[in-house]
Amino acid sequence: MINIEAQHISGIPLLHIVKNELASEKTPLVIFIHGFMSAKENNLHYAYLLAEKGMRVVLPEAAYHGERNTGYSNHELSMKFWQIIINEIHELKIVKDHYEQLGLVDKNRIGVAGTSMGGITTFGALTQYDWIKAAVSLMGNPKYSTYLEAQIKELRNKGVEIPLTDQELKEQMDILQKYDLSMQKDVLNGRPLLIWHGMRDNVVPFVQTYDFYKEIMPMYEHTPEKLCFIADKKADHKVSREGIHATVDWFTKNL
Repeated sequence: MINIEAQHISGIPLLHIVKNELASEKTPLVIFIHGFMSAKENNLHYAYLLAEKGMRVVLPEAAYHGERNTGYSNHELSMKFWQIIINEIHELKIVKDHYEQLGLVDKNRIGVAGTSMGGITTFGALTQYDWIKAAVSLMGNPKYSTYLEAQIKELRNKGVEIPLTDQELKEQMDILQKYDLSMQKDVLNGRPLLIWHGMRDNVVPFVQTYDFYKEIMPMYEHTPEKLCFIADKKADHKVSREGIHATVDWFTKNL
């Protein structure tokens, strides 16, 4: 039997999923982050499959989403996109520390994954935490600065008013550089990384993520099995069944 329990940790709503017989045991931990305009419950299929493999899975709710919804419109929420990501990166440590302090986590077997905004968050988290031993980014983008520039350009081309001055945008860019994995690739330090991306993705650019993959390939020259990029020719901004099972297999192999 697999337990699904709703919990709150330091004001963070989350779902805690683990096999019943492992509930009180020290296990590998996977924190799985949902996408923009999504919610933690939408990733229960990943959690179930990972829990079947003996992992403890935590699905946190991102700020302003799901239970934390504060009534912002889609446009207002999109203006907080990067704020949500940075906040989620900080909250990952709070969640990890909680279960570690309870003696429920093998600290050498912790993974982080996410879809879309969650995949972007995963890349940023790798710049901050060496306790992440393996990661999976599904439809994410590690090039924070490049992606923000593209977002601003797209909004302006559509005639959308951006409620930030040029100085405020520069300050936002400066903040993001701290979490931009493409600017500090060495922090990967050979950690297992799986990247999945649909080649027809019209939300998060495929090309930027694939370019990053090519840039880090030489860093995995002696351990090629620890780096994988799955490019789905038919997929747009939706993870395929193959991508779901590849995620489970990746953590089963690397945690």
